[in-house]
Parts: sequence; C-alpha cells; structure tokens
Amino acid sequence: MPKLMIIVGSVRPGRIGLSIAKWVRDSALARGDFEVDFVDLVELGLPFMDEPNHPRLRSYTKQHTLEWSARVDAAEAILLVTPEYNHSFSPALKNALDYLSAEWWRKPVAFVSYGGISGGTRGVVALEPVVIGLGMVRVGSEVEIPFAARLVVDGVFSPEEKEVAILGKLFDETVVLAGVLGPLQG
Repeated sequence: MPKLMIIVGSVRPGRIGLSIAKWVRDSALARGDFEVDFVDLVELGLPFMDEPNHPRLRSYTKQHTLEWSARVDAAEAILLVTPEYNHSFSPALKNALDYLSAEWWRKPVAFVSYGGISGGTRGVVALEPVVIGLGMVRVGSEVEIPFAARLVVDGVFSPEEKEVAILGKLFDETVVLAGVLGPLQG
C-alpha cells in the first residue's frame, strides 16, 4: 500500500483549502489503497528557506528540514491541494517544495486545485515547471473546483458528483504510478 502525502498548499487565515484537503484525505482513506501522511503547511511551520546549503546536497543544518526531508522521503506519492493566487500558487507551497530536492525525485504528483472561475487551473499550470524540475511525474487526472467557496458550509467541503468521480480516477492513476515509479525513487 503506497504512502500518499497530501499537502495543504494554503496557509491563509480563513482558507477553504483545509476543508477540501480533509475531503481528499477521507476519500483516500475510505478507498483503502493508501497509507496517508496529511501535511498542513500551517502546522508544519517551515520558516522561509533558511538552509545555507543547496538542497541537492542534502546537507541540512536545521531540525525542521531534517524532519521534512524524512517525511517526504517516506512518501511514495504526493497530492497537492492548491489554491490559485494571482494566476499562480501559494508562496508557502513553493517554500515547502524548495526546501528539498532529491526527496521529490520520481514521485507521482497529483493536483486538487480550487479557486474562482478557473478552478485553480492557472495555479497548477504555474506549478508544473516546478514539480517537473524536481523530477516528479504528473498524474493525468486533476480535480479542478471552480468557485469552491460555494461548496464549503460551516467549514465542511461538500463535493459535487464531478469532483468525486475525477478524484476516484486520480487515485486509480496514482496507485499505478506509485507502483511503477517506486523503484526509481530515492
């Protein structure tokens, strides 16, 4: 059973991404195909990149980086729950990705994006060169949730049928890719 790391890509107060990510986590656990590591960047609390050495050297000097490295190393697939900020993605997510290098290598990466009219698509498009540069392999299916705030009531995200169906396909692809790419990681 592959270990899926789900990363909540927003740290903004009042964010809806946490409720969307909890839906994704609960859906993954209900399938029984994954062991899940749920990463809320607020709780992770990485400071703005503070390592003196390039991440490719894996010569980390800070305890928070060593712990982040170990968590990402243990994951066999990554799922980013990401908002769209000004046609891009959140700086907190970029910082979390930039802390490491080899740990991301050949891990499948999937996206659940949300935002206004584009459903976060432009944020994912901006993320693609970053994850490709880190050596991740993109999952084909992507959940895009336009005007996502309308689906969050009292802090609970209630997906529509379309999101549920696409998330199922995304999980199917992620399981296959994790199995195929596993020997190439690390």
